[in-house]
Amino acid sequence: MDEIAGWRKRIDEIDIQLLELLDERAKCAMAIGKIKIAEGLKIYNPEREKTVLANIKEQNKGPLDNSSVQRIFECIIEECRKVEIITV
Repeated sequence: MDEIAGWRKRIDEIDIQLLELLDERAKCAMAIGKIKIAEGLKIYNPEREKTVLANIKEQNKGPLDNSSVQRIFECIIEECRKVEIITV
């Protein structure tokens, strides 16, 4: 049981790191949203999203497969897009 507890503690630490990075990503999205609004650009940019997903899959070294990574990042992108809109 101690071995499992050690791994769970490590997962908890990683979760906090992920949260911090997600918050940082959302702040970047907010800044981009402000610029898009100021320049009259659309918030939704499907080509950019395709590029982000392609980059992520290209960099993926596993153990998660590309379809899993894509689903995760589609959620991240969608939530960050919501933050871009909120900044309007």
